[in-house]
Amino acid sequence: MSHSRLLWLTLGAFSIGTEGFMIAGLLPDLARDLNVGLPAAGHLVTVFSCAYALGAPVIAVLTASLERRSLLAAAMLCFGLANVFAAMTPNYTGLLLARLLLAFSAAGFMPAASGYAAAVGGSERRGRALSVVTSGLTLAIIAGVPLGVLIGARFGWRATFASVAGLAAVSLVGILTRMPRQQPGIISTLAERFALAKRPDMLAVLATSVLTVASTFTMYTYLSVFLVETAGISSAGLIVVFLAFGVASAIGAWLGGASTDRWGAGLTVLIGCSLTLFAYAVLSLAPGLPSSKTIFVLLPAVLVWGAASWATMTAQQARLVALAPTSASVSLSLNSSAIYLGSATGAAVGAMVVADGAVVYLGRVAALFSVAALLTVLVVRQISQRQRVAS
Repeated sequence: MSHSRLLWLTLGAFSIGTEGFMIAGLLPDLARDLNVGLPAAGHLVTVFSCAYALGAPVIAVLTASLERRSLLAAAMLCFGLANVFAAMTPNYTGLLLARLLLAFSAAGFMPAASGYAAAVGGSERRGRALSVVTSGLTLAIIAGVPLGVLIGARFGWRATFASVAGLAAVSLVGILTRMPRQQPGIISTLAERFALAKRPDMLAVLATSVLTVASTFTMYTYLSVFLVETAGISSAGLIVVFLAFGVASAIGAWLGGASTDRWGAGLTVLIGCSLTLFAYAVLSLAPGLPSSKTIFVLLPAVLVWGAASWATMTAQQARLVALAPTSASVSLSLNSSAIYLGSATGAAVGAMVVADGAVVYLGRVAALFSVAALLTVLVVRQISQRQRVAS
């Protein structure tokens, strides 16, 4: 089957990524319109991330026997309807429920989409087929999030959810009409997943994922608030910054892969965590600068942060596969849960910082997570050295 038919999965991933990341640019409007504080609005990210992290492995096991196209269509249908519900809900509680439904729908779609693509590509073209799907998430960060912020600024935050619902509808039609049916493959049990997660070296690498993503989402969730308060940036300026972050993230993901191939995944993660730590340090200094110069300090720091954080996550996948080559699908699914656990943690911690009226300290708190991530990298190196000595 031509990889062009997988573009409907790319569109589905694009819609999921756009909805997931655009919240950061909509928080002030959401909080004001729903009459809740910024920390409460930030919990919309926490709820989504927790539901995805916990739901993904369970949903994968429960739906293991289902035909793949039907599962993808059902997940995308639920995702689209949940976006409609989010656009129409009159209150904060309704939006929280919508985010739960969105998370479970996304948790059902993304692993199944990757599995479908991997089966289509075969052993020789598996990487290319997977990249077709994952490129949807990259495009969401580059284009989807800035567009979501733009639509929200002009037509209100509800219009952004309605727009994503439209994207989901197009993806659903394509899945049903352009993609052939596919029988399920072999899915590992929850017991097998937990058994792999108990390994000390695996736990340490997964901890690195949790901590690096936690550092990112401590700042990213409230980035629009931080930029407005420290630099007085306008809505148009926010769009530029989010676009810059997205482009830097895409470049960073590519650089992370190239660096891993050349210098190794461990060193790439070490460099990535160090650069993110540097970026957070610069962001922490910005509030003390004259307002006219703040943006010239913030923007380069955001670029370094976006590139380094995504380079780190690319290398993390390679580290996990190297630890358990025969169980790559399981370790990568665990990493997906770790990523969303990290985003939930970061959003929750960021909410506490904002609740204390300390928006300017977000960079410092994010930096603490980066320091902890660096320590886990060193722990893995020590475990590896002990294993080599023992053998």
